[in-house]
Amino acid sequence: MTTREELAAFLATEFPQTKVTVEALGNGTARVRHAIGFEELRPGGTVSGPVLMGVADVGLYVAICGAVGLTIDVATTNLNTSFLRMPPGDRDIIGECRLLKLGRTLIVGEASLFSAGDERPVAHVVGTYARLAPTRPVRSGS
Repeated sequence: MTTREELAAFLATEFPQTKVTVEALGNGTARVRHAIGFEELRPGGTVSGPVLMGVADVGLYVAICGAVGLTIDVATTNLNTSFLRMPPGDRDIIGECRLLKLGRTLIVGEASLFSAGDERPVAHVVGTYARLAPTRPVRSGS
C-alpha cells in the first residue's frame, strides 16, 4: 500500500500546484486539508465553490492512489457537488474521502468537506473517475 509520505512526494512532483495536503491515507480512504487564504475567498468572506470542489477532487484522487498505488492514469469524469452551508474564510477545509466502488474501468467515491473545528459538513461531493490506459511510468518522488 502507498504510504502518506510516498504520496506527498508524488504530489509534489506530479501536481506541485495543489495546496491540498494529505493528513491520512488508507486503502480507499483519505483525509486531506486545504489551508485557506485570501485567494480562496469569494465576496462575502466565505470559501469559494471551486476551492471546495478542488479539495474533493484531489482528496478522491488521493484515496484512489491509496487503493491502487501511485497513478496518473485516472481522470475525473463527473463531480457532483452539494453545497450545504457557507464555510467561514478563516478556517482550513478538511476533506474526508472514501471510495464506494473500485471497478475495472470506473471508480466512484464520496467526499464530505468540513471547516476545521466544525463537525457540520459544508459540502458533499460524489465523484466518478475513469481508469485510463497506462501512459508512462510513475515517478515515486524519491
